[in-house]
Amino acid sequence: MNALKSQDILALGFMTFALFLGAGNIIFPPAAGLAAGENLWQAAFGFLLTAVGLPLITLLAIARVGGGMEQLTAPLGKVAAAVFGVAVYLAIGPLFATPRTAVVSFEMGVAPFVGNSALSLGVYTLVFFALVLWLSLRPGELLDRVGKWITPLLLLSLVLLGGAALLFPAGEIAAPAEAYATRPAIKGFLEGYLTMDTLGALVFGIVITTAIRDRGIRDDALISRYTIFAGVIAAIGLALVYLAFFYLGAASHSIAAGAENGVAVLTAYVQHTLGMPGLVLLASVIILACLTTAVGLLTACGEYFASLLPVSYRTLVIVLAVFSLLVANQGLSQLIALSIPVLVGLYPLAIVLVALNLLKPLWQRPEWVFRPVMLGALVFGVFDGLATAGFAVPALIKQLPLADSSLGWLLPVAVLLLACAALDRLAPSAKVAKVVANA
Repeated sequence: MNALKSQDILALGFMTFALFLGAGNIIFPPAAGLAAGENLWQAAFGFLLTAVGLPLITLLAIARVGGGMEQLTAPLGKVAAAVFGVAVYLAIGPLFATPRTAVVSFEMGVAPFVGNSALSLGVYTLVFFALVLWLSLRPGELLDRVGKWITPLLLLSLVLLGGAALLFPAGEIAAPAEAYATRPAIKGFLEGYLTMDTLGALVFGIVITTAIRDRGIRDDALISRYTIFAGVIAAIGLALVYLAFFYLGAASHSIAAGAENGVAVLTAYVQHTLGMPGLVLLASVIILACLTTAVGLLTACGEYFASLLPVSYRTLVIVLAVFSLLVANQGLSQLIALSIPVLVGLYPLAIVLVALNLLKPLWQRPEWVFRPVMLGALVFGVFDGLATAGFAVPALIKQLPLADSSLGWLLPVAVLLLACAALDRLAPSAKVAKVVANA
């Protein structure tokens, strides 16, 4: 029986870390830290729950079912599973996350040197997606290309930047902004949505398991174990990056008080503390991080849609890359504004799906629990998303606990889960029902 060597496991963990560490992971922690101010650590705790904890739990669920999205959504039925899968892959792929990697890497890594014009953005995104496409056309080589070569360079750059943030803070930590004055942990929890890492874990699961199988590993138990190892390594790395960047933002009030987003916060800090060498370092971090994430997203989306459509993987990744290129040229602000309501509506479904899969051994008939509870998460998640987008929602929805924090779905879904679990336990077992049906 084949087994991975220690260096291969470490490379797998590095690859997983690099797949997750993209645009949102770098721009949102500094902005949240700046706004959280003295409530830095409470906000960081909430952020880590959704940006590290949930993705790790999702990878554990994927390892447990021994597959990817298809296995996780199997109890929903083919149609519902396909609709959910398409929604997740479109959000994490060509509609939001993949284009965002190109725009953020341009604004932080290139624009400070060449200017922020439509022409320069167009040229950069063309080169960026050409490179992403080249790396994605042979997904079996991702472990070597990303895990053993690109990620070590990324880690070195992050260590230098994170070390500078901790050793040379720009100033004193100020009072929190209004949004973080009360319930900073909940606000940080919601900010963690924007990294899209839980959705990314649903998508990257198949990329990780494919990389393991391409090393000759066929034993399901070993594949699950290596997936968990990779997730833990990635989670540790992400947590360290987030904490360093949260502190960087919190201590940058004196130089970035009016910053509109994390791009401005990081750029202001680097210019203030490290000067031109710092800008070059920042450009290296951003471009490498966004490049690896874009490769992972494009690869995963290509493999998923190739399993649904009578179209080859090669054709699909080319089409998805071109579409992402076009969306990226609409600009960062528009992408973020459009993505927030969608993520608020979609995240409850992802969280509930992972929780139900982890509890799956408890259910006699998983479909009796999965289908109504996921439907409830969909309904109340959509209401939260509509409210976030500024649309009117029923007064009863507004009165739900935590509805003002876009978490109104929690209580009704929890009640629905308990009710379905009780019915599942009280109903005749699946074996008895089968015997009765055949009698």
